[in-house]
Amino acid sequence: MKYFMTWVICCALIFEMRSQTIIILDKANEEPVTTAAVSDPATGRVVFANKKGQADLSSFVASTTLQISSFGYNTLMIRKSELASSDELVFYLEKNNLNLGEVIISANKWTQDSRNIPQKITPIPKAEVEFQNPQTAADLLGISGKVYVQKSQQGGGSPMIRGFATNRLLYSVDGVRMNTAIFRGGNIQNVINLDPFAISSTEVLFGPASVIYGSDAIGGVMSFQTLNPSFSVNENPVVSGTVLGRYSSTNQENTGHASVQIGWKKWAIATSFTSWDFDDLRQGSNGPEDYLKRKFVERIDGEDIVIPIEDPALVQIPSGYNQRNLMQKVRFRPNDDWEFQYGFHYSATSSYGRYDRHNRVRNGLPRYAEWNYGPQKWMMNHLKVSNFQPNSFYDRVNLSFALQNFEESRIDRDLNNPIRNTQIEEVNAYSVNLDFTKNLNPKNYLFYGLEWVLNDVNSSGFTTDIISGFREEGAARYPNSTWTSFGAYLNWESKIHEKATLQTGLRYSHFGIESQFDTRFFPFPFEEASLQNGNLTGSVGIIWNPAESWILSTNLGTAFRSPNVDDIGKVFDSEPGAVTVPNPNLNPEYAYNWDISIAKVINETLKIDLTGFYTLLDNALVRRNFQLNGQDSIFYSGELSQVQAIQNAAQARVYGLQLGMQIKLSSRFTFLTDMNFQEGEEELDDGSISASRHAAPFFGVSRIDYQAKKLRAQLYVDYQGERSFENLAFEEQRKDEIYAKDENGNNYAPAWYTLNLKFSYPLTDFLFLNMGLENITDQRYRPYSSGISGPGRNWVFSLRGNF
Repeated sequence: MKYFMTWVICCALIFEMRSQTIIILDKANEEPVTTAAVSDPATGRVVFANKKGQADLSSFVASTTLQISSFGYNTLMIRKSELASSDELVFYLEKNNLNLGEVIISANKWTQDSRNIPQKITPIPKAEVEFQNPQTAADLLGISGKVYVQKSQQGGGSPMIRGFATNRLLYSVDGVRMNTAIFRGGNIQNVINLDPFAISSTEVLFGPASVIYGSDAIGGVMSFQTLNPSFSVNENPVVSGTVLGRYSSTNQENTGHASVQIGWKKWAIATSFTSWDFDDLRQGSNGPEDYLKRKFVERIDGEDIVIPIEDPALVQIPSGYNQRNLMQKVRFRPNDDWEFQYGFHYSATSSYGRYDRHNRVRNGLPRYAEWNYGPQKWMMNHLKVSNFQPNSFYDRVNLSFALQNFEESRIDRDLNNPIRNTQIEEVNAYSVNLDFTKNLNPKNYLFYGLEWVLNDVNSSGFTTDIISGFREEGAARYPNSTWTSFGAYLNWESKIHEKATLQTGLRYSHFGIESQFDTRFFPFPFEEASLQNGNLTGSVGIIWNPAESWILSTNLGTAFRSPNVDDIGKVFDSEPGAVTVPNPNLNPEYAYNWDISIAKVINETLKIDLTGFYTLLDNALVRRNFQLNGQDSIFYSGELSQVQAIQNAAQARVYGLQLGMQIKLSSRFTFLTDMNFQEGEEELDDGSISASRHAAPFFGVSRIDYQAKKLRAQLYVDYQGERSFENLAFEEQRKDEIYAKDENGNNYAPAWYTLNLKFSYPLTDFLFLNMGLENITDQRYRPYSSGISGPGRNWVFSLRGNF
């Protein structure tokens, strides 16, 4: 009888849990916390609240303790027994920006508490994105205060993290690798393919992450999670959505966004569409005269006419463009153990001018009549199958299939030359990921998986006589190629002490390239190239939590980047008087990194977060002087040019500090600051040392934030330190078109700051007003290594309706 009654009670509890829903509200205003996550710390299983703050707990039948968390709130721990006996299942989260723990996805591709992760990871929550109201996904990354963003034109944004950029950083979208075989060492603009209004959360992982992500994850990983439709917790469908309009004055921006989500018990869908239109960008009136461009080229009546720009010459012509993004997601959950999710993403820009190239001059006149990027397009089809039924091999598994298509092009024509050159690149990227997690016991977890990637690169070129219309085949930028990768990884997390956690991991990767070179336009001494290489990387880190109020961690890690098609095969003019040619004899580059972090909360009013790091890049792939068929110079685009190629020719070192601080001045006022110090250096051919190109100068942001029950306001300063001519990378010193001149007539990057004010206020329960005045003092500034100046004084208005 005793056993029968025990069985009846257990069944009752299980039934209670299976039918149980909780509501998660903000304690201050009783609004739903739509970003809340409910997780089981023992198994890692997690569910997210829907737009009403509701979370279905039916999948936590075997759980004993649950954790409710959201960025910017105190974490709440609850026992299952409390849930089973509670009459009113409403839980309130209390805001606290001094929290040391957040739910993180990027470290192992599964939800984890950041307290158990030795690497530094910075989340950028959706609530903060909505308040800061960035124009593009590149600007979204800049919100963190820890990512430096370079721009060669308005339609772009190339992040720099810890002295690395471009193909030494990895982009992940819903867990899918975005990097392709043509990601270059120069600045890339692919991050603008993403729609900031369709992103639910962003995480920046600092330092090597090759164990989980493979090649390219040397300086860090930027992980984006797009909107995920929520299921209904009962038989009634849940409908929610957003409509937004945005305007900014410096480029006459007109942005419109609409999204809708519908959730049933087993099905859920989400649709998002955004349209941007940007006019030419106006820069500020107070700053270096060298940034003013006083002429541009326009074709009138069959002639290239150089048109002067009237003073004050603040409008940067040409820099305008437009963009459209579409996303569609479908989720199907037949039961608690299985889930199927399909996502479709599409992005396309108009053609847009590369502003720094339009600033190049020859014989006192603009060198180019045209230098534009053609439409930049990205499409992804992504199917993910998840199983949450524990067995001997795993507790959870994700199987992911993705097909991405990338298209980009370059269009240029010299002044008064009727021949227009066009190069088009298209990449089809196929990937399969299989990721597992296994709870061996309460103190040991395994994360392991497999990855396969194939990139099919197609590159073509042609020339067009714009007078006669005659078109003929021309030189392509890349050889037609296939790039393949296979990887297997294992990561182990162990609670080695009540207050200490160990994480260690290994990954083996194998890469291959097969390329076919066209020798009709350039006399390459080869017609094909084949590369095969394998790499073993590892990491080990320890996290020590001596108390709830502070965390110490240290991490040793290796990373690598295998040569890609851009490295071995491109032909382009890297700078005036130089041309880069193919070099198929390349090997991977390796990074060795050590960092140490401390985070401390003092008296619940002060939070300090300090990280020091050192990275050595060995066998670095860098551009150096080269010979083609015994010649060190060839004619390219009608100009005798020094031959260069990517080579394994250097060591590079980057080291620095990242400092974050928050001070709770009162119940409504908070002071926040992020500052970044980094130094980078690399070897040159003659053995001398040059500054590293992608190690940004000192930069940061400091904010005073005010929050009442409804109103939020923030006064903040963005700033950058000077980079003198002597401290510019050797290859940067000659770029007259992007830098100002110092008192000796040498190029340098001046220090700058912008003073900004933003606020948000709910006009009704569903209508929200965001306003901002950026660059209040109208500074004329240009972020380091950028080819276009930042916006001048800029009014920003947006109206967002949530339903």
